[in-house]
This record gives sequence, structure tokens and C-alpha cells, in this order.
Amino acid sequence: MQVIHDFPFQVREEPHVWIEMPDGTRLSARIWRPLTADPVPAILEYLPYRKRDGTAERDALTHPYLAGHGYTCVRVDMRGCGDSEGLFEDEYSPQELADGVSVIEWLARQDWCNGNVGMMGISWGGFNGLQIAALAPPALKAVASLCSTVDRYADDIHYKGGIMLGENPAWAATVLGWFALPPDPEIVGDRWRDMWLHRLENTPCLAEIWTRHQNRDAYWQHGSVCENFGAIEAAVLSVGGWHDGYRNTVSHLVENLSAPVKGLIGPWNHKYPHFAVPGPQIDFLGEMLAWWDHWLNDVDNGAENLPDMRRWLMDGVAPSVHYENRSGRWITDAADDPTDVVLLHLVGDGLTDTMAPVGRQVWPDLACGQMAGEYFPFGFGPGELPDDQQVDDLRSTCFDSNELDRSLELVGAPKLRLKLTSNTAKAQIAVRLCDVHPNGESTLISHGFLNLRHRSGHHTNVDVPVGSEIKVEVVLDQCAYRISRGHKLRVALSTSYWPFVWPEAELTTLELHEGTIALPVREPADRDEWTFDPPKSASPRGVEKLTEGHESKRIVRDVGLRRTTQEIESDSGLLLDLSTSLVSGTKHWEYFTIVDCDPTSASASFKWERHMSRGAWSVVVRADLEMTADADCFYIKSKLHAEEGEVEVFDKTWNVSVPRS
Repeated sequence: MQVIHDFPFQVREEPHVWIEMPDGTRLSARIWRPLTADPVPAILEYLPYRKRDGTAERDALTHPYLAGHGYTCVRVDMRGCGDSEGLFEDEYSPQELADGVSVIEWLARQDWCNGNVGMMGISWGGFNGLQIAALAPPALKAVASLCSTVDRYADDIHYKGGIMLGENPAWAATVLGWFALPPDPEIVGDRWRDMWLHRLENTPCLAEIWTRHQNRDAYWQHGSVCENFGAIEAAVLSVGGWHDGYRNTVSHLVENLSAPVKGLIGPWNHKYPHFAVPGPQIDFLGEMLAWWDHWLNDVDNGAENLPDMRRWLMDGVAPSVHYENRSGRWITDAADDPTDVVLLHLVGDGLTDTMAPVGRQVWPDLACGQMAGEYFPFGFGPGELPDDQQVDDLRSTCFDSNELDRSLELVGAPKLRLKLTSNTAKAQIAVRLCDVHPNGESTLISHGFLNLRHRSGHHTNVDVPVGSEIKVEVVLDQCAYRISRGHKLRVALSTSYWPFVWPEAELTTLELHEGTIALPVREPADRDEWTFDPPKSASPRGVEKLTEGHESKRIVRDVGLRRTTQEIESDSGLLLDLSTSLVSGTKHWEYFTIVDCDPTSASASFKWERHMSRGAWSVVVRADLEMTADADCFYIKSKLHAEEGEVEVFDKTWNVSVPRS
């Protein structure tokens, strides 16, 4: 990545500015302003992730660059997080969104702002950028939303296909510790301890809240912009990555928004595209500048005429848990381009052109799913991406095509339609589409899941009539993948997929009667070629690494106990920020365990340890969470512990049970 030192404008940074909300609560902002007498647009990034230390690394690369090109960049800590006052309630709460609107109104009133505001953000910031846009504050003219969702239930970190994700308790454990850290005494002064204790005493147990809402009810409808796409009036640049958990949002927005919208999706993980892996990285800051120039400064630069979709079509490559780069090429599409659909039928153990009875069963195997990879690959260490699928394929019911006599480009969302019977009233199915190489290696292309009680929708549960035939459709995640000549396509089915999704309480066997997979096939076109400039950024923040970190991932098989455990451990090491003198570091452990033939043995536990210090001042926050389940309930045990120096200042334990819906 090329570091740019000279910008069209000099930049002045204000590390802390209070923005007062209507109720008197003040949010802390970090502001980068171009030195110009003329008012300029403001760009807001609004997050709970602690601007002083949590996002400081990426902020240094991004906001000074945009400010140096004529935009005031404003990074705000949400209420109750980082250096802001008040209390955090829940993700995307009405209070959070109302505060966001108030921040935008405050920005538009400043004499250094020309009245036009944009929002940018990835993940949480990508979510609330869309959600606040749906509230239509007049000053908000454009949004850049990365790695986000339009549906908080069906396509977020909590549930997939109506099944609880293993990331649901994992994310709750992450939030429990992260948002319990104190404000920086250097920012808020001597009252930091009182603010911290008030924050700790009012920390919510989000694992309980998220687990209680097992259907797509009003809780999840709030903040799901798919409820009313027409509410968004701001221009939206939607960005995603094929190695991220949010692969469907870009197409959903491009296909459904009436506001101006453009989509961009590369091979990236859960990071901004100017420093994400796998590469190639792009000049994403240049992309955003063109977007802001057009929609915030009325520059006639053709941003509105970009292709509706720009996608990295990935070449089929050998499976690996890490790629530095992913070979392929950029392709472009219009939203209304027709897509060819190729139908292949599941017959025997093959994928054929002719419909016939399947004649196969899907048997339970609780060890299936260990090769899934992380829901959110961040590029922090090894082992995050899906490994060779052969191990899980052996534990699944598979259907293979013949060797392809020409390459095949899949662009879109595959769909599998099945007629089946179940021997249990509560059941689930996991579907994987794989690229089988001539040497037998199996690369994951896409996957999809369905709680069979949600076959008519996620709002209610309808038991499966045992022994009676039902029809279901499983929509797999969006993909753009080129399968080479001589390879095979594989559809792999299983009735559990641990620890990616939580298993049902009973072992299920499915009898397959008919099955058809609809593949979105795209013929190469002359318009395929697109190029981006190499990535650029501002200077990285100055840091000193005090201790080295590490990350490891292990799958442990206890043959005697017939137990499989997935273990993840990481240590960021201690890092000194040379501009703030803050020392910070994080340690993290995850354990997912299950015993053969006993789905109620599934157990997920998480530990987080976060350190902050400056000179003689130091704090530690430890957060633990464990989730187990039986046929009737989920059981959640959480603990939050905090120390100042060597003295315990807070310790609280939650023990809750939540009925399985």
C-alpha cells in the first residue's frame, strides 16, 4: 500500500470534541479538518469500538487521507462506549440511531460544514449507516456501507436460515468485555472511574436478549432496512467481500433500493478494501472520494454512471485456510442483466440433467462442520478460512457432477429445492456447494442453511410432519466463482454443521425424494474488464510493540470420549501508541465441544481479557461466557470482572435459561 504524505489540504486533528445530545448526554468525537476557509462536507463514522484505541490503527490510514482531500472526517464513540457519556443498551437501539441523527444535525450546523454529510462504516458502522439513512435526516446525502446487512435476523451474526449461529454467543462474549472498558482519563478527567463503574453496573447480558428472540419478530425487524427499502433516500455505495460473513447485502441493495446505489464486492475478508486480505487490494479511498465528490460536492465525475455491480470473479483454487491473494478478474453487471439458470438434479450420488427420484438419505454426523472456517475472517491469524472440504464431505451426503467439459462461471445465489421426509419434528439442513479438483481436493464455493420448521418463513415455527413429504428451498450465499474445466461440482447435505450453527436437540435422518439445484451461470462478456488503482493511505499511526502476539486453532479428537473440540486462542501482544501513550492488549479463547450422537452435549465457551494502561494507571476487564443446551432450554452463564491495578472493582455473574422456541 502506497503511503501518501502530501495532500491537497493540510489537516488539523482535534482528538476530542464533545457533541451534546438532546437529553444532555455528550458523545466524544475525534475530528480531522482540512485547513481551508471554505465550508466543506462532513463524513461521519459512528461506532462503539473506541476511537482512542480500538479503531485507531485503521482510522490513521483513512480519515487523514479523506480530510487531506477536502472533507471534515468525524469519528464518534457511541453513547456508553469509549470516551462518550451515557450507557450502552444494545446494538442498533432506537437511542443509538436517534443519537446518530442528532450528530448529523450537529455537523450540518457547524460553520466549517457546507450542510452536506456522508456516513461511512464497516460492519457496525455499515449497519447504522443504512439504518440512519432509513430515518432520512435531510443533511445525509450519501453513505458508504461495508460488510453490512439489510436483514438483522436472516443475514447477520445471530441466525442463519432460522438456526442460531455459533457466533451468536461468541459475539455476545466479545461485546461483554469490549464495551465494559473505561473511558480514557486523559479525555474525561478524574470522573473516569465513576463513569466506568456506572458503565459496568449497567452492562446488559446481550446473550440472553439475542437468544430469547429465536424468530424474526419485531426485535429483529427494527433496524432491518429490508422492511422498507424506499425509506433510504441517500445515495448508497455498498461494499462487501467474498471471504466475509456478509456476502448477500450488496446484491440486495442494488436490486431493491430506489435511491442511487452501486455495488462493489471483492475477494476480501472483514476489512476495508485498501488493506483487506485476500488481495488484490484496491484504491478504495479513491473510490470513496469519487463517491463523496459527486454526492456531497456536486462534482460531475460519472460516479452515478458506474456499473451497478463490480465483482471479483474468483478462480477456482486449491482450498487453504489463508490466502494472501485470490486469483481472478473484475467483472461488471447491470442490475437488470438477465442471469442464465442451469438446473441439475440430485439423483443417486450424482448431479444430472434429468429429474429422477433421489433415493438417498442424509444421516446425522455431529462432527460435520469442523472445516467451515470462521464466520468473520479478520486476517488476524492462521486458520480463519474454510479448509479442504473432503473431511466434511465424508460426513455428508454428496452428489457430484461429471467432469466439466468447459469452465463454468457462477455469479449469484444458488438455490436448492428438495422434497423430503424427516424422522423428527424439529430438524435442520446444511447445504454446501463445492468445487472438486481432479486430485480430490474440495473447495467451498457457497453454503446455505434452513431450520425446517421455518420452511414457510422465519416469523413462526411449524413442526415438520414426521414421515410426511415436505417441500423446502435453501438459498445459498451469493458467490462469484469460476470452476475450471475438468473439475466437478459437488452438493453436500448434512443435518447438522457444528460449530457454525447450533444443532437441534434430536438426531435427524432425512429421506430425500427429489432435489434440484438452480445454478446462476454467467457467460463471459466484453464488458468484463475493470481495473482499479493500487491502494493508497495516510501514514500509519506510530506504535511500539512491547510483546509479541500469537494465534492458534486446533481441532482435537478424543477417541475414547468420542468428543470433538475446536480450540481457538489468540494474544494480540501489548502495543504502545506513541501519540497517546496508551498501552493496550487483548487475549482471547474459544472452545466448541460436541460428543458423537449427543446433540445436547454441544457446548461453546469464550474468554476475553483486555488490558489498558498508561504509566502507573492500569485496568483489566475479563469477560467469560458459556452456552449449553438440552431439549428444552439454552443455558447461558456469563461473568464480567474488572480490576484497577491489582484491586478488584467489579465482579458480576449472570445465570439464565432461555426456552428453545
